[in-house]
Amino acid sequence: MTDALATALLRPASVALVGASDDPAKTNSRPLRYLRSAGFAGRVYPVNPRRETVGGERCWPSLAELPEVPDHVYVMTGADQAIETVGECAKLGVPVATVLASGFGEEGEEGREREARLRAAAGRTRILGPSSLGVINPRTGLLLTANAAFAETDLAPGRVFVASHSGSVIGALVSRGKERGISFAGLVSTGGEADLSLGEICLSTVDDDGIGSYALFMESLQHSDQLARFARAAAERGKPVVVYKLGRSAQGAQLSVSHTGAMAGSDEEADAFFRAAAISRVDNLEALVEAPALLERVAPGKGAADFRVGVLTTTGGGAALIADQLGLRGVHVRAPSASLRERIQDLGAPITDSIVMDLTLAGAKHEIVSGTLDALQRSGEYDLVVMVVGSSARFHPELAVRAVIERADGPTPLAAFAVPDAPRALAALGEAGVPAFRTPESIVEAISAAASRPAVANVVGAPQVPPDSGGRVLDELGSYRLLEKAGIAAPPALECVTAEVTEGRVPEGVRYPVAVKVLSAEIAHKTDVGGVVLDVSGDDELAAAARKIAERVGPAADRLLVTEMARPGTDALIGYRVSPEVGPLVMVAAGGVLAELYRDSSLRLAPVDLATAHEMIGEVKGLAPIVGYRGSEGDAGALARAIVALSTLAEAEPSVLEAEINPLRVHGPGEGATALDALVRVTGHN
Repeated sequence: MTDALATALLRPASVALVGASDDPAKTNSRPLRYLRSAGFAGRVYPVNPRRETVGGERCWPSLAELPEVPDHVYVMTGADQAIETVGECAKLGVPVATVLASGFGEEGEEGREREARLRAAAGRTRILGPSSLGVINPRTGLLLTANAAFAETDLAPGRVFVASHSGSVIGALVSRGKERGISFAGLVSTGGEADLSLGEICLSTVDDDGIGSYALFMESLQHSDQLARFARAAAERGKPVVVYKLGRSAQGAQLSVSHTGAMAGSDEEADAFFRAAAISRVDNLEALVEAPALLERVAPGKGAADFRVGVLTTTGGGAALIADQLGLRGVHVRAPSASLRERIQDLGAPITDSIVMDLTLAGAKHEIVSGTLDALQRSGEYDLVVMVVGSSARFHPELAVRAVIERADGPTPLAAFAVPDAPRALAALGEAGVPAFRTPESIVEAISAAASRPAVANVVGAPQVPPDSGGRVLDELGSYRLLEKAGIAAPPALECVTAEVTEGRVPEGVRYPVAVKVLSAEIAHKTDVGGVVLDVSGDDELAAAARKIAERVGPAADRLLVTEMARPGTDALIGYRVSPEVGPLVMVAAGGVLAELYRDSSLRLAPVDLATAHEMIGEVKGLAPIVGYRGSEGDAGALARAIVALSTLAEAEPSVLEAEINPLRVHGPGEGATALDALVRVTGHN
């Protein structure tokens, strides 16, 4: 691992503050104050040619005049001056320079040109930023940041490492965490990622024994290849990763031709990437702060359906809320076995055979709560025990959670949720190392993430540049031929000249009934333009169909494709595309012309294995007739094999940018599946 990078970033022996100010109202006055108040033991050099002192300390006119080459330089000047300073860092051999200034890639063509100059000036100096609010390591007192939130004092070190595209978010996490007894091992504001990416920074820290988990705030998935390398390394070391990523709203994909693009937008791609990377995605900021502690304690690889949650409470309503929401996510609260229930009742706990073990007020005594938690944790019946605390958490926090704190290190992981607003109780739990949650949404998200987190990250990430941004589209016959190489069957097909068929010259070998379709690489969706006629039963009907298509479509209909009508079955859509953000993807959905409307689909990073393909099929409601529903059943195995085959195109046919079969007719059990229409886009060099 890149320990030298982590050292320069998080454990520098010396730092320089270029552009340091004496004016407490200015942003660039903060880092020196923060470093001194936090007790940073390293050497600090304010640099500003217009000042002799800053904060009562000697100020140096330039980096070149410092008594040593600093390990880390924080550049707090304007954009153009920052480029010059980074160039000076490169000449001196500074390992890392953090750039505070904005005005780079986010500001159009002029900003992108400025960013290119910044990278060119850097040489071998690594750049954090631009637009970075800096780096914080509470373990060493390194508060190398201009973020106003770090005027906070007494930042206790913790085990969660935070990396964020947004600098303001790290301040929000610190302030929220401090109120909750949650501390951090380090925080980095990555900014514009002109050089160092979030993934590369985190990768450099995975062998740090002081870091037990990661919390990421992301605005995009650029540099997903580096994020993938980090995710694999973190999973190998048993360090969970939790992410909050912007972009849940529908954005649509920038694809030229297929339904797959419209259905697999950038957020669906992100979900597929995080799933493959064993990264747990959460939907609210509370969970990003609270979930890492829980995930550190729960072993991965169980699977939501097999994950066993026990809920103990003194307030039935609050616990029922948790159980209900977990059930919607496929995680089920389990009642204790009869023998375990008897043992708990013998302790004086008035629980029934409900899935929620409600002690009621009568059983809310310290010795009963403690004994019950001990019995549950030692029973071997649960992967996680949750204590839901009622109003006493607010009014008597020292009593309400004492039993939970005492059982913090029991043999089964323990978590707590306070139904009322109970900041003191939650802070006490957090300081004791018990994962504690303020809202039902955050604890449900955290438990769901813990239950479904895979043990292994199987992800590569996208190439820096997609193979080709445009490419060319193959016609249907060319698409069939390419897909047949991958093992996906198509019906017998004949290519015809439209003018000849309209005159009654029917090619040999036509076996009626047939489908007649316009054959053109320029027409992606033939049905939309009236370019398809089905169930043609004879030569005269074939000629009439050809004339009808020619009238509807016009000059583009100079060729036709005649295929045998397929046997009955259920239609599916399977699609493949190379995403510029996350790499190859495969999708399955219910097929037909309304596939895009219903958006009922399942998406994974490609390639997938047969088990994953069956899992995908089970996630699509519209494919229930194939799996088996009210007496209907299809060849689910054939559909799964087709998904696997399509998913291998990145290796088998690397020129393919996008491929879609819609519909793929799935026949009865053991009867296979047939591609009834196909569209393939390849690089322009193929």
